[in-house]
Amino acid sequence: MSKLPKITLAFWIMKIAATTLGETAGDMLSMTLKVGYVASSILLFLGFLVTVALQLRAKRYIPGLYWLVIVATSTSGTTISDMMDRTFELGYPAGSAILLTILAAIFAFWYSTGESLAVDEAHSPRVELLYWTTILFSNTLGTALGDFLADSSGLGFAGGAALIGGLIALVVVLHFTTRLSKVALFWIAFVLTRPFGAQFGDVLTKSHEKGGLDLGTMGSSAVLAGILLIFVLRATKQEATHPPAAAA
Repeated sequence: MSKLPKITLAFWIMKIAATTLGETAGDMLSMTLKVGYVASSILLFLGFLVTVALQLRAKRYIPGLYWLVIVATSTSGTTISDMMDRTFELGYPAGSAILLTILAAIFAFWYSTGESLAVDEAHSPRVELLYWTTILFSNTLGTALGDFLADSSGLGFAGGAALIGGLIALVVVLHFTTRLSKVALFWIAFVLTRPFGAQFGDVLTKSHEKGGLDLGTMGSSAVLAGILLIFVLRATKQEATHPPAAAA
């Protein structure tokens, strides 16, 4: 029995909301509350370990738990990326290159195990662990890439979000109009939604002078958490009404 959600439009809406929430909540802890990047990274990574351990022990898909892990990967990814780029002063290009290399290595190892990279076939604990490790590093990479586009590329927050949004739209078109690998397109879209969330989070939180809406990290996090909660409750109701059938 799969412990992962079906890939539908609702899934992608929740993914963008969760990753954007991770950006705003991570910044709220590290910057607004002045906890700092290193301490925030440690605290949020421990939170990720707790939530992913609960997810691995679960026997079925539990919407609230699954999306809690997604938010945990996104918040910890935000502060880890910021710690690499700002505290350790690696810079956005170098930080993005390091994280991209790690992510590629994870995919290569996953492929070398002979296990399918298709998420609807993630039934074993080993594949689940690879799945969540991939998501953690994809979300960390997404933060670094989003910050690079916003701060170093000259596009700004809105321009960076438009660029990533256009790439996501291209992946959608390729999905429906070509015979390219659906698994590869899924992971490309999954990775791209993280920098889109990072850019969108900056649009929500940054000041008007910097091209944002000036909602602040707390206000933006509250709105995004509310949106995600509505979809989680909807998914939970659907699971209770139409539970997955046990394998024969």
